[in-house]
Amino acid sequence: MYEFKLTEKVMAEISHLDKQYPTKRTFPAKVAKFFFLLYTSTVINLKCINRENFPESYPYVIASNHQSYADGVWIAKYLPRGHFKKMCCLAGADLETNHGRIGRLIMKVGRGIAVDRYGNPVRGLIKAKKEVEKGDICLVFPEGTRSSTGEIGELKDGASYIAIKANVPLVPVFVSGAYQIWSRHMPKMKTFKGFLKRKKMRIIIGKPLYGKDFDNDAHKMTAELQRWMNNMHAKYFDPENCDI
Repeated sequence: MYEFKLTEKVMAEISHLDKQYPTKRTFPAKVAKFFFLLYTSTVINLKCINRENFPESYPYVIASNHQSYADGVWIAKYLPRGHFKKMCCLAGADLETNHGRIGRLIMKVGRGIAVDRYGNPVRGLIKAKKEVEKGDICLVFPEGTRSSTGEIGELKDGASYIAIKANVPLVPVFVSGAYQIWSRHMPKMKTFKGFLKRKKMRIIIGKPLYGKDFDNDAHKMTAELQRWMNNMHAKYFDPENCDI
């Protein structure tokens, strides 16, 4: 579990982040999101399960597994009306520097807040908490990176920490089928499994978790989130073999 020591140096760095993040969602980024969703909704058999589990009002935290570059955009498609404008996301700092144009575009579409995945994540996590406290929705991928195998990795406590400290619900989300469509090993999407037969992808929304039910202990909440993710993975990893 993360330990947050607000030294004078850390506070100065967080103050700097206030000016830089969340990344501004530009008009070209909004256009790119629109056309990406229009295209993928046509070439993928895409549906959302239990969409009603999203809270009617914000703020809240979303915690999702991570199978592809586009997970956040596909999740955003099913947010309640008006919620996307309030969405930001916790993203690896290297997305801006090591992933070319697509990484920079993802940061703009998602209103990214950079977090150091390979060093000290405290600054990014505290910045994200502050945004949630101001009324934003924050999307977090607790695995920290896209899955290399499709399996669920060990979840970090960051999403639970933000939800507990900001006193908001944590909404579990399981993305099913994105690994088969656009894993990190694929240079481009593979959306068809046969002649004009689209691959299936499902976004499954779990019931919100609340800090008070876990003694406001981020580690306990993350353990429940891990259990839920593992259960979803066992049932729905390949939506082609499931009746969903």
